[in-house]
Amino acid sequence: MKGLVPVKRVIDYNVKPRVKADGTGVDLANVKMSMNPFDEIAVEEAIRLKESGAVTEIIAISVGPAKAQETLRTALAMGADSAILVETDDEVEPLAVAKILKAAAAEVQPGLIILGKQAIDDDSNQTGQMLAALMNLPQGTFASKVVVEGDSVTVTREVDGGLETVKLSLPAIVTTDLRLNEPRYASLPNIMKAKKKPLDVKTPADYGVDITPRIKTLKVAEPPVRQAGIKVADVDELVAKLKNMGVA
Repeated sequence: MKGLVPVKRVIDYNVKPRVKADGTGVDLANVKMSMNPFDEIAVEEAIRLKESGAVTEIIAISVGPAKAQETLRTALAMGADSAILVETDDEVEPLAVAKILKAAAAEVQPGLIILGKQAIDDDSNQTGQMLAALMNLPQGTFASKVVVEGDSVTVTREVDGGLETVKLSLPAIVTTDLRLNEPRYASLPNIMKAKKKPLDVKTPADYGVDITPRIKTLKVAEPPVRQAGIKVADVDELVAKLKNMGVA
C-alpha cells in the first residue's frame, strides 16, 4: 500500500512573524522557513507504518514555490521514498490544494493519505476534510493513534469530550494531531541519500486545477499590545476595582 503525505513550507515555529509595513501580509524576507510541524508528524507516522509493514512506499507532495523542494528533501531525509512539487509562486487556498491532491492521488493511487490537521501559518484546518469530500473517502481527523489492520485503519481522535475511535475502510484520509508521535531527526547519511531520491516538479496546470484565489485579504495587522496588569492588596480592593470597571 502506498502512502501519500502532503507537506507545507511555512515560517519556522520558533520565528515571530512580522507584518509588512503596508499591511498586505506577513513579511517573509530573510525569515527561516521549515516544514509545518503537523506535517512532520504525518511524515513520521507514515514512516512508522512503513517500518511495521503496513505501508510499502511513501510519496511526499507539496504545493508551493521552488524553495519548497527543501521541505520535500527534509521529508525524503526522514524516510519518504519520492516526492512531488507542484510549483507555484501564488498563494494557494485550501480548496485548490485539495483539488491538486485529488488529481495527484488519481495518478499515485495511495491506500492512505496522511497529512497534518492544519498549517501553522493560516490555521485553516480545511484541506484534509475538503480532500475527503472531493474524493468521497472516509476520514479520521485529529488522530492521536493510527493502526492499520488489513483493509481498514483504526483512528483514535482527539475530540472536545475526550477520545473517539473510528474504523475506516481503505483507502482513507487521516489528519494528524500533536500527540500522535514525536518526529525523528534526519541523520546526515539520510540527508545525503535524500539528494538522490526522485523529486518530480509539476504545476497546477498539469493537474488541470485553477488556483485563482476566492478570498481577498484586505488588511493584515498585528494584535494589539496587551495592557499591563494591576496588583491589589486584598479581595476588597479587587472587588472595588472590578465594580469600577463594570465587570462585577
